[in-house]
Amino acid sequence: MRFDQDKKISIIIYLLEKIDQGDSSISKAVSDNFCINQNTVHRYINELVEHDVIRRMKRNQYELVRQVYDYHLKRSSGELLSDMYAYDTCLSQHMKHLPANVQDIWTYAFSEMINNVMDHSNAENLTIHIEQDYLKTTVMVEDDGIGIFKKIQDHFHFGTIEDAICELFKGKLTTDTKNHSGEGIFFTSKMMDNFYIISGGKIFTINKYDSSATKDIAARETVGTCVFMSLSNFTHKESREVFDLYADPDGGFVKTTIPMKNIFDSSPVSRSQAKRVCNRLERFQEVDIDFDGVKWMGQGFAHQLFVVFANEHPEIKLVPTGMNDDVRKMYTHVTTEI
Repeated sequence: MRFDQDKKISIIIYLLEKIDQGDSSISKAVSDNFCINQNTVHRYINELVEHDVIRRMKRNQYELVRQVYDYHLKRSSGELLSDMYAYDTCLSQHMKHLPANVQDIWTYAFSEMINNVMDHSNAENLTIHIEQDYLKTTVMVEDDGIGIFKKIQDHFHFGTIEDAICELFKGKLTTDTKNHSGEGIFFTSKMMDNFYIISGGKIFTINKYDSSATKDIAARETVGTCVFMSLSNFTHKESREVFDLYADPDGGFVKTTIPMKNIFDSSPVSRSQAKRVCNRLERFQEVDIDFDGVKWMGQGFAHQLFVVFANEHPEIKLVPTGMNDDVRKMYTHVTTEI
């Protein structure tokens, strides 16, 4: 049976995802999902082995072939004077075969992260680690500088590292207002499938993760800052669409999202925690307060955020999302008080 190119690509991507997930019955899974016979699946597998996309480990077990590249740049050698120098030297050659929308996202994301190293980190050394297989590209940008969370904490005189991380989620945060808008990390994190910043033993990520997913990353002994980015080579995301989600008709950055579970180690309960969330929200017109993964919230937290702050800033639209029954019950309680 012959398929059109789109269906064949869908079959291959699904097959490779099953291999990447360690599925023990790949042929049956693909056969059942696409209603094709297992001989066809085996033919595709053999083609992928022949083209060095996957390798056979043992009978009925395969793994994706990954290409790994490492680059090292030094400030004293003049290699951290231009983000485009870093892009052209390290990444561009590995992007040429990818669709234009994917290349656009990587150009933006990589340039923003390199600029952060150049302008904020005071780092001497920059290491760029790239892993690429048929399905996705992963890039790690690691420097030996001051550390991003420590830099933000010191510059803004925040009480804790956690306060600095909380501010990063909102966007529009920079220690150099003359040269930076503070939007790079925010938009890069939205464009990527996976995005982590590791520094000083802390992790910043917008991803819905469990603790096991970040153990290997968190275990890295990072002196300065390590940024981890991963994106499907077949994503349909467009960088402009991501910008438009958080912009007004004139292109202004007016919306932001704050994922509660990624800020607080336990459910938020106090007014002081709410005040931390509210800091700088007046810079936005709409704020998505994402409670996904949060089991409950305290009355003080809810009242400070949804009553006190909301009454003081009626021009700002607070949109609670991802609430379970307990969180919604407290939200309803404070917002319907007489």
